[in-house]
Amino acid sequence: MATEKQDDKQQTTFAWEGKDKTGKQVRGELRAASETVVRTTLRRQGIMVGKIKKISFKSGGKVTDKDVTLFTRQMATMMKSGVPLLQAFDIVGKGAGNPAVGKLLFDIKTDVETGSALNQAFRKFPLYFDQLYCNLVEAGEQAGILDQLLDRLATYKEKTQAIIGKIKSALFYPISVLVVAFIVTAVIMIFVVPQFKQVFTSFGADLPGPTLVVMAISDWFVANWYIIFPLIGGGIYGFLYTWKRSLPVQIFMDKLALRLPIFGEVIRKATIARWTRTLSTMFAAGVPLVEALDSVGGASGNYIYKQATLQIKSEISTGSSLTVAMQNTNVFPNMVLQMVSIGEESGQLDAMLGKVADFFEAEVDDAVASLSSLMEPLIMVVLGVLIGGIIVAMYLPIFKLGAVV
Repeated sequence: MATEKQDDKQQTTFAWEGKDKTGKQVRGELRAASETVVRTTLRRQGIMVGKIKKISFKSGGKVTDKDVTLFTRQMATMMKSGVPLLQAFDIVGKGAGNPAVGKLLFDIKTDVETGSALNQAFRKFPLYFDQLYCNLVEAGEQAGILDQLLDRLATYKEKTQAIIGKIKSALFYPISVLVVAFIVTAVIMIFVVPQFKQVFTSFGADLPGPTLVVMAISDWFVANWYIIFPLIGGGIYGFLYTWKRSLPVQIFMDKLALRLPIFGEVIRKATIARWTRTLSTMFAAGVPLVEALDSVGGASGNYIYKQATLQIKSEISTGSSLTVAMQNTNVFPNMVLQMVSIGEESGQLDAMLGKVADFFEAEVDDAVASLSSLMEPLIMVVLGVLIGGIIVAMYLPIFKLGAVV
């Protein structure tokens, strides 16, 4: 097995041109260890080789989730239009603006050409194609509706990315303003306040309490600035690094996210939207409910709902209905439970789950818009109190001196 992997890494892609037995001009691409192997392989196929050129892929860039979504949409569109699978890979791969995407698609195409199923080729790249993606592609291949399943996948990924983008935009604005406020405050404390301090020392009078407090903070900033900034930067980097790699930290942050005063409810709605959208997509594709739940928990993006999904799967395996199993987790609103119950009774569970996802996605849109309107005056108040308080504290001695004069 190790030898096969090593040989695969040593192989190179060659573009060739030649003539077949009828004299027709043909061309193509072949992955082989050397140019000699390419010539030998083509001669066995009855092709008289004219040109052989080594294909070199440009380096740089990385494959993002947006790239995978765009690729899925393009593949679905072309296959619905009747373009053969391998030709669709060629068109998308050569048209990709990101060299890393082109290389990835060519590797997948090569695997398919050598006899692998498309879902098996995708499974070799778990960093880009998760279990849900591969399972849906496998279901599409088995049922002969790959174009429809790719279309569902593209829609699912587009809606999921839209939800994630809205949550990020809601969080980014206040965080960015607070960062700017800290930087402005630090600049005032390090460079502006010391200038006022030099002026005040010539007064020879007692300074007001607020001024003394601001000057003391300024002295601390001036004395420790070379420690403060690396400490804050290192702390943020260390926290994010630990968050990505430590399960206990991830669990804590997922629980905290759902309990945040303003943002918690938005995050909860977005999580439920992703959960129901994922289950709807997989169930509509014909994936059995118990198997579909394997992918749903991880796709929700929150540990609480992942654990709830495991509990639901366990209860369904022992004969419970989906509605009862979801109700026992105590993490789904009553509206979701009622819609799922109607879906089970009517035999339209996928449609009902899709409507629930649509509803909560719309709720997230409205909540993010409301948050933006709410955060702007709050942030203005915080900045006004912070920056204005410092300015007033530094001008109090001047006002006092003016009153005495």
